[in-house]
Amino acid sequence: MKSLHGVCVPVCTVFDDNPDKIDEPRYLAHVDRMLEAGVDIILPCGGTGEFAYLGPEEKRHLIELTTKHVDGRATVLAQTSAIYLSDTIATTQHAVDSGADAVMVLPPYFEGPDARGVVSHYEAVARASSVPVMVYNIPVHSGFDVTPALFSELLKIDGIEYIKDSTGDFIRIQELLKTGGKIFNGGDPITYQALVAGCVGCVWGSVNFLPEEAVALYRMVQNGDLVGGAALWQKLIDSQLFVWSHVYNAAVKAAANRRGFDVGSCRPPVLPLSPEESEELFAAMDKVLR
Repeated sequence: MKSLHGVCVPVCTVFDDNPDKIDEPRYLAHVDRMLEAGVDIILPCGGTGEFAYLGPEEKRHLIELTTKHVDGRATVLAQTSAIYLSDTIATTQHAVDSGADAVMVLPPYFEGPDARGVVSHYEAVARASSVPVMVYNIPVHSGFDVTPALFSELLKIDGIEYIKDSTGDFIRIQELLKTGGKIFNGGDPITYQALVAGCVGCVWGSVNFLPEEAVALYRMVQNGDLVGGAALWQKLIDSQLFVWSHVYNAAVKAAANRRGFDVGSCRPPVLPLSPEESEELFAAMDKVLR
């Protein structure tokens, strides 16, 4: 199975002026911008890709489109979560058949099972997948927390050795690292600290507007240039605190558009930032360019 590491961008889904339609040329142009910056992993249908607002066929098509377009230029990690097991398995198998190198899966959400049911869910998905399965932990949205103790249990399943943790809790990241699993940080404002602590990578929505900076930060940490990494991080932190404390996808898209990445607006009912919010975000982003 392919090893996963580095900067992963849950790439924005770009909608047409009619938000019921995906704008494929603009979407692929954005993917290319990420690849040109040296991003290691492209993730279609992630949270920042607004998967919750995509229909089942749209998600499948985006995964097919992305894997075909990337064509080996980077790793493709497809997000294949669904509420019930058979749908998750079918979506996962479709992603594998489409050429995805790995899949990322949430625990069952919305009045889902207890921990035993979650373990059973991942066992079944991993058995059905011939590529690595990354556990996706974002309890604020899924309603279920994959704790370090539970992740230790999941690590016993063949095919599971990765987790994306989006709690934004640095203590949690350190606890997960102690499990011996391979940890991807998903909390934007602690990215630098998590990489220094030993995370093998980051699944980082802000890469959509900071691709070169994200790759540079990761490479600095990998090369032991912690002073340079800390200095770069100080330029990024204000923007990271902003996106983390506002409507996330609206903030990421506003920032990406501001920097010349043509990603448009979110699909309703997610609305654009207010003028006051945009002004605050753009002031934070100005520090990136200094």
